[in-house]
Amino acid sequence: MSKVIERWNIHPNSPWLRGNRPANTIEYVEQLGSWCAYGFAEVEQILGDHENFSAATAAYAAVQVDPKFQEGDISQMDPPEQTKYRKLIGHAFSPRVITSLEPRIHKITDELLDAVRDKGSFELVADFAYPLPVRVIADLLGLDSKDFDLFKGAAFDIIENMAGLDFVAGGDGIEDQIHAAEARLKPLLDYMLDQVLQRRKHPREDLLTYLLQAEQDGDRLTDNEVVNIANILLITGHITSTMMVGNTMACLDTERDKLVRVREDRSLVPTAIEEALRLLPPAATLSRVTVKDVEIGGVTIPAGQMILPWVSAANRDPLKFERPQEFDPARNPNPHIVFGHGVHYCLGTRLARLEGKIAINALLDRYPDFAIDADKTSFFPSEDMVGVRAMPVILK
Repeated sequence: MSKVIERWNIHPNSPWLRGNRPANTIEYVEQLGSWCAYGFAEVEQILGDHENFSAATAAYAAVQVDPKFQEGDISQMDPPEQTKYRKLIGHAFSPRVITSLEPRIHKITDELLDAVRDKGSFELVADFAYPLPVRVIADLLGLDSKDFDLFKGAAFDIIENMAGLDFVAGGDGIEDQIHAAEARLKPLLDYMLDQVLQRRKHPREDLLTYLLQAEQDGDRLTDNEVVNIANILLITGHITSTMMVGNTMACLDTERDKLVRVREDRSLVPTAIEEALRLLPPAATLSRVTVKDVEIGGVTIPAGQMILPWVSAANRDPLKFERPQEFDPARNPNPHIVFGHGVHYCLGTRLARLEGKIAINALLDRYPDFAIDADKTSFFPSEDMVGVRAMPVILK
């Protein structure tokens, strides 16, 4: 078992985080009402083959979500429809755009750490790992920093009350819970619609205006599509980065000799982040549905069946990774699939990696003897996500 998993007993019911692998890489799990894939080769195949494994899983889930929430959601699309939307959104995350954001990310990082300098202690997630990426993506969209609490409330509500496994498997009261969560998201949807309507009247130099004006094959996005795309970018665009920073520091604090090694050799910061992503993937699993009867891992899965490719298990596959339970900050190459594979490879990968590199370097610069209050550190409860929820830092 990885030391960081053992230290906090993260998700005790998740055997894949503990290196306990089923006899078969593909199996049907009655409790989830879904097939599950655990091997790296099988997970990579599922994520890379949209012709056999569709991302449009919402119609097959145990609980149905209002269709208006799904308009423009490229995570629920397959090519060619997905290709059109991805091109529209992808321009905003080009290497040139991301590189241009670097000075702004440094500035926000310094501002956040300056704000906690005289406090004697700070909470890594609330004071730093959360506001950093949310301010960056909000800046891109052209949103006001005074509204950050609204964004945070929506993001944490999704993580804690709309767990993907419950959505897939159902259960007593889950439908009422999902619809209640939809209602709690309404203030954010109303807020974003107001922002969109403002851009219709008064265009600005921001991502919201770009989405409204962008055209692909003669088509433009509707107001509701822009609202959903913006909300998805805002929420998913910072959840991964927030967890990435917290999880990396959790790994380094758990193995202090490796913290010293990375602090002294900053060329290891990017590889340490990648290794933390491998061991503690923010999205432990994804979901797909079989388009037709398909054979994988020696098992034939009928058409119309939900299948969960467990990224957290694939990233520990001993057939792919040497010493898979070890946190090795120098692991290179590190072909984990935290950011997906194939046509659904995460658009925000470059931005997340840049934010992570700047954040971890800044923490090591300011707090070379970085240490956390382990007893008060906690992780999000949803087993389909792995991320630090709270991490008090002890300043020395």
